[in-house]
Amino acid sequence: MTSDLVQDSWNRIDAWLREHAPRTFATLRPPAGDEEIAAAQRELGVTLPPDLVASLLRHDGALEGPESFRFRTGDRLLGVNGILRDTGFMRGIDQGLDGETEDYWLHDYVKFGSYDVTSDGLLMDCRTGRGSFGAIGRFFDETGTSFGKADSLGDYLAELADTLERGQDAGVVTFNGRLLWEASPPARPKWRADAPLPGPDEQLPELDLSYRPTDLLHVSHLNGHEELGALIAVLPYEQVVEAARKQVRRLAVESGLNDYPEVKAALDAWERGVALPRPDQTDPLALRLRAVLAQADAGRDRTRRWAAEKIALGLWGSPYRSVCESAETRSHFTLDWRADLHADLGHAPLPPIPDDRFWGALRNPAVDSSGYAAQYPQDQD
Repeated sequence: MTSDLVQDSWNRIDAWLREHAPRTFATLRPPAGDEEIAAAQRELGVTLPPDLVASLLRHDGALEGPESFRFRTGDRLLGVNGILRDTGFMRGIDQGLDGETEDYWLHDYVKFGSYDVTSDGLLMDCRTGRGSFGAIGRFFDETGTSFGKADSLGDYLAELADTLERGQDAGVVTFNGRLLWEASPPARPKWRADAPLPGPDEQLPELDLSYRPTDLLHVSHLNGHEELGALIAVLPYEQVVEAARKQVRRLAVESGLNDYPEVKAALDAWERGVALPRPDQTDPLALRLRAVLAQADAGRDRTRRWAAEKIALGLWGSPYRSVCESAETRSHFTLDWRADLHADLGHAPLPPIPDDRFWGALRNPAVDSSGYAAQYPQDQD
């Protein structure tokens, strides 16, 4: 029976989460009740497939929030109340369409996973008497519904359990007790580092040299890094500078730019505490980075361009902005970027994932959190 496959799969998923992502596991809710499920079926006017009933009898969805259990699609598992709310909302959208369409939304589609910030999510075909009964699809607000995810929720959960057990090879990442889904970095071309330095008159893209160490960082750059962003915001300035140096070096090595003698020499000097004068566009280091920009543009290699830009930012810009943007770019090269960033920040204890009140109370002259401070003036001295 497929409902047995649901239970077996949840056994595997729960065991994996307990061991590797206990904070995510803690967001899974206790079972729903039989009467609650039966009432939901009556309210929706559908028969829920046995697999969905079995899953609800195991976990009545997952709590909302950044630590929530989510499928690889980014969709949070919904409980009975969430299924009623989200399915009802989709039916309301459908009333504004010229009739139901199978590739957009039908009355007997039931949503069981929500992307939360949009109407996107996972759904199940609950049309009885059809071969598609119980099939898993996904709704995308711009294109509608597509099926092919799995023939049943049991199959979908079994595949999820397999994926978790494969670990990083399948894009599974854990950090600070949370499950995170990442796309595995693609294989990248090997760039030769023995190309001669371009001449000063060669037509090359301009390198942005407008960065200043005193540039103010908007809090949105930190907020995207969640608890790591909160840590960066409260650490002493000297620790952020050191972390920025380490992150830029990691990025240079991962992108291959560290193989260029001009880049390596500059980073070596920076790490020794040597103040690097701001170059002009014809300085050897600037010429090398400009040549990388041209090469990246020709090869449509955006990440290589970003790496060159972040090296310039690290050498001459704000360490707060540098550490954030170097980490963001490194996420295209390695799944371990969060753990590496935490190590470079000295493995300091991580604050909770910040909320608006945290940013409103922040007093760091290098970070612009004025918008949040205006919302919470009572938190200011």
